[in-house]
Amino acid sequence: MKNEFELAFNEIKDQRALPQEVILEALQTALVSAYRRYSGAGQAQAVEAIIMPGTGRTKIMVEKEVVSEVQNPLTEVSLEKARYYNPEANLNETVMVQVEGTTKKFGRIAAQTAKQVILQKIREAERASVYEEYRHREGDVVSGTIQTINNGNVTVMLGRAEATLPRNQQISSERYRQHEKIRVYIVEVKNESRGPKIIVSRSHRNFLKRLLEFEVPEISNGQIEIKNIVREAGYRSKVAVVALQEGIDPVGACVGMRGIRIQNIVRELHEEKIDVIQWVPDAKQFLAKALNPAQTAGVFLEDDPELGRNAVVLVPDNQLSLAIGVGGQNARLAARLTGWRIDIKGVDEAVNFAIDHLDEQPLNVLQNKHADIIAQVRHILDKKRNEKVVTADDLQVLNRFANLAEERLFEVRQQKRASRIAEIDAVKSTLPPILFNMSIHQLGVSKSIEDKLEDLDNVGEVMWRFLIDEQSIAQRLRGLSAGTFDTLKVALDDVMLSAVSGTLVIAPLAQVDEPTSHEPLFHDIMGDIVPFEDSRASLATATSTTQALPDEDTNEDDVPTLAFPDAPATDEQFTSSRRSRSIEQPAQKASDLSQPLDFMLKPTFDEEDEKPGAGKKKGNSKKNRKLVYDDESGRMVTKKQRKRRGGREDDWRDLYG
Repeated sequence: MKNEFELAFNEIKDQRALPQEVILEALQTALVSAYRRYSGAGQAQAVEAIIMPGTGRTKIMVEKEVVSEVQNPLTEVSLEKARYYNPEANLNETVMVQVEGTTKKFGRIAAQTAKQVILQKIREAERASVYEEYRHREGDVVSGTIQTINNGNVTVMLGRAEATLPRNQQISSERYRQHEKIRVYIVEVKNESRGPKIIVSRSHRNFLKRLLEFEVPEISNGQIEIKNIVREAGYRSKVAVVALQEGIDPVGACVGMRGIRIQNIVRELHEEKIDVIQWVPDAKQFLAKALNPAQTAGVFLEDDPELGRNAVVLVPDNQLSLAIGVGGQNARLAARLTGWRIDIKGVDEAVNFAIDHLDEQPLNVLQNKHADIIAQVRHILDKKRNEKVVTADDLQVLNRFANLAEERLFEVRQQKRASRIAEIDAVKSTLPPILFNMSIHQLGVSKSIEDKLEDLDNVGEVMWRFLIDEQSIAQRLRGLSAGTFDTLKVALDDVMLSAVSGTLVIAPLAQVDEPTSHEPLFHDIMGDIVPFEDSRASLATATSTTQALPDEDTNEDDVPTLAFPDAPATDEQFTSSRRSRSIEQPAQKASDLSQPLDFMLKPTFDEEDEKPGAGKKKGNSKKNRKLVYDDESGRMVTKKQRKRRGGREDDWRDLYG
């Protein structure tokens, strides 16, 4: 028959779900604490507790000094008794000696101390056990029971652990009740002093991803891949899937027979609408599919190095409200899913705009090439104004003409874009290559400026934008304190001087820990109504660089300036309607581009500064330097003012070869 100790020991082990070694260690620590409390032994004196697991018998071993005559039995032991425990013990040495019957002599305070230590150790071990159990489960879906609801936050019991469902991780249309069963997604597990803190979610996009994996075996088997998920929890989600095995319909597999698979997920998410879309590599086709259930009449993609990736989508008028969605939800989700900013135009609006501007550039060329279609379009528009029946063939003619007009506008914008890209490449070619390997964090500016420029990969990207259009950088810094723009100018100027002189050294960045798996599966492209994604990669496929030649009558003593090609003349800006946005911006004037840039140091000349003892530090000639474009070398160089009596203000010489 088992003794009382073994029964109590096993009961604690089973209730707390802890290993035997952990409970034994807690009991030993409690006995040591109780003995120190009972005897008043200091921390310098070694005390050990030994528990026999089978019988529960305890032994307390205490370090004592071997003396010839014992005066303090708590710290001293006779040589005869010491040799009983250690036959090789000698005088003035220390040995571990067992204390007889100590646990029976423990008083109420010592026993209470032992109890508190045991409970504390077991609680700590239990918290560590829970943390170890759940820290590897980040990204899993688990079932739990709602325990309490307090100030909008929901506490969910996950077996031995408590999880928190914050308000911002809840589905706004759901109502939670106490003792209700619920499935949640583990976002994050933190080990805090009061125990593990588990954050769960029902609005996370990965929650939908895990549900799809549970319901669709082809996804968990790797036959179907989820390319992207965008979600507005409680309302609508879009999922892009692609088949990795030939002969599998990815959309049909996710929907299931008679929609049984997707309906199970919809019920779990309380009737949230889910659009499953087949991913295709062609951006036009994918974007048209992303606007489902609306049908599109035409898609035009424009990848601009400054404005980003923009798509103009023509939609039949009877599909316009469906394509936009309630509050722009369908268009917003499609833009986030594809990564393209979407401008939706109705076919009738595009046709009316084109007819009204047929006598103007650039749409006037359509009158000669497509006169027959234009005549048909005018006839159809008259039928609409007179409220006559418009056939399906008439609608096809309108769609065709709207595409022809949009293609013409698209060609003009492409020509301007090619010229702009050539201009950008020309400016980039003047910058030292080392700047494009330099991180924004190594620029030496404040954290607030870094945050505003974080979408730019390197200092070179900031520099060429600064050279071409300072206002674009000023726009990014909007909302920061006064003088921030000037601070960035100085930092860029210092880096440029160091790069030109060859003294710039890029220090390695500090290692940053990888983000935990609770981060979103895909990166959101956020915007006010539609997203905006930077398209710096388009510069790699841009046309070859071009540079304007200097004028023949240029005086050698004149201050050289950056030589940029003339920007193309701006045509009239075409605007469609209140539903569409124009992505064009007036090209910068060539006269503005040819002026010295403000961020370069303006040359000054003061005779007092040249006098000995005038307070100017030796070698500090930064005020007399200027960054300019050298026509002969085809790169940016630093010019320094001549230091000679009677020299003109615009006399300069090369500082660096």
